[in-house]
Amino acid sequence: MTALVGHEEAVASLLRAMAGGRGHHAWLLTGPRGVGKGTFARAAAARLLADAAGPPVAPDRLEPPHEHPVAALIAAGSHPDLRVLERPEKDGGELARSIGVDQVRSLGRMFATTPALSFRRVVIVDAADDLEREGANSLLKNLEEPPAGTVFLLVSHRPGGLLPTILSRCRSLRFRPLGEADMRRFVERELPPMPDAERDALVALAEGAPGAATRYAGLGVAELDRELRALTVEGDPANARRAALAAQLAPKKVQPRYELFLERAPRLIAEAARERRGEALASALRLWEAARDLSGSAARLSLDPQTTVFEMTGLLAALALEPAEQRRHG
Repeated sequence: MTALVGHEEAVASLLRAMAGGRGHHAWLLTGPRGVGKGTFARAAAARLLADAAGPPVAPDRLEPPHEHPVAALIAAGSHPDLRVLERPEKDGGELARSIGVDQVRSLGRMFATTPALSFRRVVIVDAADDLEREGANSLLKNLEEPPAGTVFLLVSHRPGGLLPTILSRCRSLRFRPLGEADMRRFVERELPPMPDAERDALVALAEGAPGAATRYAGLGVAELDRELRALTVEGDPANARRAALAAQLAPKKVQPRYELFLERAPRLIAEAARERRGEALASALRLWEAARDLSGSAARLSLDPQTTVFEMTGLLAALALEPAEQRRHG
């Protein structure tokens, strides 16, 4: 399991509640995607189960040590009193679109018996945003009448979309993006070694989200960023750079890098827009809207990657024309 980095305030809040005997039966962990809410939920589940089964964990730490019997069971995926509800994997390795109602109803079999190793059980829902409507209603029934000794840990990236009745039965913990120092600590501790330039680019691109850094690791972030930024500054009159990038990112074997490109290109245009004024700003915003729409359509409509990259890099290259245009009109 990935170690938790940062989020000292959330850790302290949970530990205070546990120490004071005020542990709520349902916690809602909210914040941007990828900042560590799921990692926190798994660490908190391990701590709750370890304290209940013994030996108790040191009061100032969230995660039990690796040698703790509960930690070993969780690492092996065989703890009988822990259940994680998440989108299941379909044939071909893709994830299902949602957490189904049958997954939620399957908790009933566990709740029909007493916990196996102590008085406590933990259910993690990662993420509650992925619940089908019927599944959310089924979970609500358990939150309204929680089985004895059961703690629910619900991860949510968009709590505003959850049922108000679910929100009302949970105690919230807010998670914010990590600062640069914590992000560097995460990258250095949890990810494979990499050159300094790649680490710097990865920390900047992830914007405080360890999950994003993990997804981007090994994809040559620094090199891709240099190529895209060069397009925004120098343009590509002969379309040579655009054609080369389109050929590089089109093969199926580099799909993760293509997906990174689709995320990164609109953000680079947005960054450029913040530096512009007047007509140059209006033009950059139009380019950003086109890039955002193209990025969103690429996966949804299964657009041809090579054509998509060529079109997207054309939007980036168009940014380089704006200063000259401004001078002509100035």
